[in-house]
Amino acid sequence: MIIEHVEIGKNDKVFIIAEIGMNHNGIYENAIKMIDQASQMGVDCVKFQMRNLKELYTQDALDMTSSDLSTQYTMGLLEKFELTFEQYKSIAQYAKSKNLIFMCTPWDKSSADLIEKIGVPAFKTASADMTNFDLLEHLVNKNLPLILSTGMSRKDEIDETVEFLTKLDANFALLHCNSTYPAPFKDINLRYLNRLEQYSIPIGYSGHERGIAISIAAVAMGAQIIERHFTLDRNMEGPDHSASLEYADFKKLVDGIREVELSLGTSNDRIVTQGELINRENLSKSIYAKSDIKEGETFAKDMFEIKSPGQGLNPQYLNKIIGYKAIRDIKKGKALFKSDLGGLIRAKKNYSFNRTWALPVRFHDINSLMENTKPDSVEFHMSFKDIKEDLSRFLTQEYSCEYIVHAPELFEDDHLLDLCTPNEEYRKLSIAHLQRVIDKTLTMKKYFPRTKIPQIVVHCGGFTKDEIMPFEDRDVHYANLIDSVKQLNLDGIELLPENMAPFPWLFGGQRYQNIFIDADEIIDFCNKTNLKICQDISHSHLACNKFEWDHIEYTRKLAPYTAHYHISDGTGVDGEGIQIGDGNVDFDNIYPIINDLSPEASFIPEVWQGHKNNGEGFWVSLERMENRI
Repeated sequence: MIIEHVEIGKNDKVFIIAEIGMNHNGIYENAIKMIDQASQMGVDCVKFQMRNLKELYTQDALDMTSSDLSTQYTMGLLEKFELTFEQYKSIAQYAKSKNLIFMCTPWDKSSADLIEKIGVPAFKTASADMTNFDLLEHLVNKNLPLILSTGMSRKDEIDETVEFLTKLDANFALLHCNSTYPAPFKDINLRYLNRLEQYSIPIGYSGHERGIAISIAAVAMGAQIIERHFTLDRNMEGPDHSASLEYADFKKLVDGIREVELSLGTSNDRIVTQGELINRENLSKSIYAKSDIKEGETFAKDMFEIKSPGQGLNPQYLNKIIGYKAIRDIKKGKALFKSDLGGLIRAKKNYSFNRTWALPVRFHDINSLMENTKPDSVEFHMSFKDIKEDLSRFLTQEYSCEYIVHAPELFEDDHLLDLCTPNEEYRKLSIAHLQRVIDKTLTMKKYFPRTKIPQIVVHCGGFTKDEIMPFEDRDVHYANLIDSVKQLNLDGIELLPENMAPFPWLFGGQRYQNIFIDADEIIDFCNKTNLKICQDISHSHLACNKFEWDHIEYTRKLAPYTAHYHISDGTGVDGEGIQIGDGNVDFDNIYPIINDLSPEASFIPEVWQGHKNNGEGFWVSLERMENRI
């Protein structure tokens, strides 16, 4: 079912209706105010109600003489709260100006005709008309989608209505509903959604209960449409207010639905996510050599042990590897990898690139990674513990390449580097930590005499733990960052802030990144500080996916301000550091921009965990990039 521009169906966005109904209490200004709030809440649709009382009620009811007390009460409010046709037209236009779909429930055929003249993309009927074939047929003949609430109806009545509409070839959806205002939780029976699914049409939930938990649960159970009554004040006069949500709760409902919607996913497969991969590395176990194994030796079970971290083959392979012959020397305490069973990828001595290429290294593995290849440069991914290391333990010679340092994000006492935070004490400590990195970087220069000015890549901060930073706070964070840079002693080094992904992984969990994402903001920062940047292609791809920017244009904008590239693939909004060719970055159009507009910029293959298995991931990346950049 498509209602205007919204496609309603399984695995698609939940269609959220704010049912204003008669809760405007006949006051046009209230209706306008509610539309403004609905727009801020993020709903898809605002819905009203229209009645022709003379067509809808008997003469006795209209006379209010012989009707019962509840009918008299309802009739009195309906007469009092009805808006004019011209007001509805104006309301519909105003809703459209706020990018909201306008709908209106007709309680009778003449009201349906008036609503059609106003212009609606679909009709929604009240539970009271679930069995009203006369009205339903009248609506179906207007050739618009139809949404029906099922409150107050028995199963056999619902079955008969479905059969009736199916014979008319109607395009319709059913909403589970309990027509009590407010509805007791014990009476709602959300499991009936499973029964409605058997009709093989879109289903949803129209709720009248207190709070928001039930409606969110309905989404988890398959509801594709959610309708809730909306009010300015639950204490106002009228029958629906007490079963309605005020702005704050409705906003929480919409946010909760969107979160559940994301969490439901689109696949029945069990996919190990990027965040899980990080924790899998740290927490799980792998097969490790218990002693040195020589090339050609036959694997036996007693040659191995199960240890953490989970860097190589998982323990399920232990019995499967028995009988294989080692295709290389494996040192005691080193993990076994799938490539040790065949297809081992090794470094090439020389690669063909038209710019400086650097190899990501750590102090402890620089010599082993460079045994069989000669990079133009190396990029040390430094930990806070490395700052205290005696370099002579690891740097055993004068190296014929240049060097770059990637500053740690995490320092002692779980201090995440943040040069942007308004917390002055925290920012002061971050500045001190980064200065330690700068000082350490300069002491490394004697081992790399070819390097004139070493570069330091840094993640500047600007992250939040649980929610996105308000837009107006970003200027403050950029101003703090500029001030932090001024406080650093940058003599002898070049600082390269790195653009960030919208959802970085820190401590094995997701954070929200707020600055150094937007290309124009990055350019403004560069112009104010005279600094250049490190562009991470995976990060920028994820940001462009999140904010629907053009990644090619984004890269073109930043190219003149980029001195160094981190290159890897990516997917979605948080799938960063993927092996080149395994994601969906458009490298065919990215490489020419880098080549044309950043000819002096260096790069590294920044594939996540590329250093494992003696750099296997890096060698794959380099082969896939060779002769293209």
